Amino acid sequence: MPTLVLPPRYTPDTIAIGQAAQTIGWSVERLPSWRVPDWLRGQDVALYGEPLFAAVVADELGLALLEPSFDWLPAIALKYRRRDVRFATLGEARQLRQPTFIKPADDKCFLAGVFPSGEVLPREEVLPCRTPVLIAEPVRWEVEFRSFVLDREVVALSPYLRCGELAQSPDGTWEDDRLEKAGEFARGVLSDPTVPLPPSVVLDVGLIEGRGWAVVEANAAWGSGIYGCDPTAVLRVVRRACVPRDCISSEDRRWLVERSTAEAI
Repeated sequence: MPTLVLPPRYTPDTIAIGQAAQTIGWSVERLPSWRVPDWLRGQDVALYGEPLFAAVVADELGLALLEPSFDWLPAIALKYRRRDVRFATLGEARQLRQPTFIKPADDKCFLAGVFPSGEVLPREEVLPCRTPVLIAEPVRWEVEFRSFVLDREVVALSPYLRCGELAQSPDGTWEDDRLEKAGEFARGVLSDPTVPLPPSVVLDVGLIEGRGWAVVEANAAWGSGIYGCDPTAVLRVVRRACVPRDCISSEDRRWLVERSTAEAI
């Protein structure tokens, strides 16, 4: 059985994932810092945590973390996106003078949203011009769903936003009567061989007002919130996303995103 490595910071997601791992017989190691103990090296390990934590720990453990490329969303067919999206730099985004949805392509270095113009984005002394971003046509999402996907099969699905608000009931459940439709659309995207995807990934889909079902984005399984997804099923996807670097296949290698970890240690 593998060992699940978790970050020092406790969150509802890391607690749920950790409890699920223990239930199925995994070992769980919550690190007190971002330093990796020697005994973990060479072990069968899966990571779950925020991108910089995962990048630092994966590097020390010799793991490769699979995830979609930063330009994945603009590259898929318009029929799946249903809005204009392009991959750019923060420097380019600062030149925009009309309301535009802008989000960082890597991590959460600033809050995504519709900006009235590029002039109000973080300045160069805060974030460099080369910072990768996604620039999109503003749309209104009626509801959004998260799916954890293993080898193009949805293994866990949950609503997460409804009209921009968390889709969680007062009793803590995550429910929406469009769950079946969301799963049907997601499976349609996954069945299309022209849509490139890592073997382990999170695919978010939703309903755009006046346009229909569309892909919101795709993210790394090892760093995505689980919302109402079954944490035991999520573990299967997380484990596949963590591959020893010394035996990674050429197909998996295309889904590596290199990050600088020097400033995080």
